[in-house]
Amino acid sequence: MDTPVFSGGTLNQTLSKARIMGAQRRYALVLAMAVALLFAACGGSTNGDTQVIDQNEQNGDLAPDFLISMFQGQDVVGGQDINFHDLTGEKPIVLNFWAGLCPPCRAEMPDLQEFSNEYEDRALLLGIDLGQFTGLGNLEDAQELLNDLGVSYSAGYTEDDQVIRNYKVLGMPTTVFINADSTIHDKWTGALTRSTLEEKTDEMLAR
Repeated sequence: MDTPVFSGGTLNQTLSKARIMGAQRRYALVLAMAVALLFAACGGSTNGDTQVIDQNEQNGDLAPDFLISMFQGQDVVGGQDINFHDLTGEKPIVLNFWAGLCPPCRAEMPDLQEFSNEYEDRALLLGIDLGQFTGLGNLEDAQELLNDLGVSYSAGYTEDDQVIRNYKVLGMPTTVFINADSTIHDKWTGALTRSTLEEKTDEMLAR
């Protein structure tokens, strides 16, 4: 008996193509859901202390290293291009991932600035722009936001697209609290208030 022939070839070929197309559709759906989750924080409220996800599965892990290029604060961190691990080991670090076109990121920056002014001798606040990886702006947008708000704390960007995966960034902004021993103390997804910044940092200083 001859094998039925369709416009795309034999039945087996047609079924194979159908399976591939089905897999592609499933992959596209999963990817779309992941992207929606990733930027859920930037689609939500821009005011207040809105915590989208309290991520603690990395608590106690060594903070991953990555290369940073600075917008500002070179005198604080010791250079224009630095490895993150070169900054660890002396005092706690508040690592804030943000983007130039992220409304909650903009909303929390005044509190971040006030926090930095108060805690600069005890902890390092470091903002890292991820706009080019999240679709939330480019380097020019990031620099413009810093200028618009008069932000003076240390801030830069990275060309390492693995940072999102390594730090499990699920929304913008995301803030990672890193102990003086380079281990992750806590992580917060969503806009922070100064009171929460101080609470988390005081926990690290009390260790």
